[in-house]
Amino acid sequence: MANPSRRDFMRHSLLGLAALPLGIGVLSTRSFAQDLPPLDPESDQAKALNYVEIAADASDHPAYAEGETCANCMFYQADTQGCQLFPQNSVAPGGWCQSWTAQA
Repeated sequence: MANPSRRDFMRHSLLGLAALPLGIGVLSTRSFAQDLPPLDPESDQAKALNYVEIAADASDHPAYAEGETCANCMFYQADTQGCQLFPQNSVAPGGWCQSWTAQA
């Protein structure tokens, strides 16, 4: 059995303390994720990506194909109804934007 030295103990303790803020940041992001405000379709960011809350409303957009919704997009996060493209907001599961990409 190895004999741990005071130096090893201090090194491991400092590494643990250095990692603590990272762990707290991850936990706090997940705990507050359910409180994302809905994305306003009239916001500049939503308009830039042609976001609509009802996918059928985008039927005249050349990039839209029937069946594409936020709920089956790779950027959608079902647990929070969030989107990686709109990180500060939740999106409608039945919505759509021109960045829609099929899930893997």
